[in-house]
Amino acid sequence: MRSSIEIFDLKSRTTRIVWQTDALFEAPNWSPDGRFLMLNSEGRMVRLTLEGGAQPQPVDTGFAIQCNNDHGISPDGRQVAISDKCQFGKSAIYILPIDGGTPKLVTENLPSYWHGWSPDGGRFTYCGIRDDLFDIYTIATDGTDERRLTQGEGRNDGPDYSPDGRWIYFNSSRTGRMQIWRVPADGGVAERISHSDDGDWFPHPSPDGGKVIFLAYDGAVFDHPRDLDVSIRMMDPDGGNVETLLSLFGGQGTMNSPNWAPDGSAFAFVRYSPQR
Repeated sequence: MRSSIEIFDLKSRTTRIVWQTDALFEAPNWSPDGRFLMLNSEGRMVRLTLEGGAQPQPVDTGFAIQCNNDHGISPDGRQVAISDKCQFGKSAIYILPIDGGTPKLVTENLPSYWHGWSPDGGRFTYCGIRDDLFDIYTIATDGTDERRLTQGEGRNDGPDYSPDGRWIYFNSSRTGRMQIWRVPADGGVAERISHSDDGDWFPHPSPDGGKVIFLAYDGAVFDHPRDLDVSIRMMDPDGGNVETLLSLFGGQGTMNSPNWAPDGSAFAFVRYSPQR
C-alpha cells in the first residue's frame, strides 16, 4: 500500500502532494501554527513538516506504541491527544506534550477513541464502546466529568466540535445507513444533517464554522474500511449545498481526525494506492 499525504486547496480546488511512502500513514492533523502535520504510522506518531523535502520525524510517546488514527493537537498547540491500547489491551485516550513525553491517561472507561478537542481546549469528544454500544461522549482533559451524549441509537462515531463549541458533529447509523448528525455539546436532541444514499463518516467543521467536510462511502459498505473508492464532500453546517470535492482510493486513514488548515483555506488527507 502506498500512502500519499496531500493537501486540498479550497480556492483553486487542486491538490498537492506533501510526501509519499510505501509505508502506511494515516489521519493527518494540521498544527495550529500551520507548520506541520501529525500522523500515525505502524502504531507510532510522526511529525511531517510542510517545508519541502522534509522527512517525517518520530514523536516520543513513551509506552504508547500502538497508537491508532484517532489523535489530534490541542488548540494552543502545546499537547497532543492519542488513542493507544498498549496499557490495557483496549483503546484508551492519553495526552502528552506536543514534542513528546510520558502519556497521561484521561479515560478510565474503555475502549475510548479520541476524535476532537473543544475550542477552549478543556474537553474532548470521543467514541466510547460500552456494553457493545457505540456512543458519543465528552470528558474534561483531566479525566473528570464524563458525559454521554447519545444513548445507543444505532452506531454513533466520529465526533468533532464546531468552532464555536455549541455543537458536536458525528456520524450515526440510527436511520439504517451512516449519516451525519449533530448534537448540542452540553447534551440535548440530535438532528440529522446529511440525507444521502451513501455512508457518510468523519465530519470536520471548518475553523470559521462555515463548512463541514466528510468522507462518503458507497451506501452498501458497512463500517469504515480502507482500500475502497470514496469521496470527500463538503456541505454547509446545516447540511445544505453538498458538493463532492474529490474522489479517491482510500477510506480508513484518509481523514479520521481533524484535518483543516488553521486558516480554513485547505485540508490534509491521505490517498492510498496498491503497490505494484
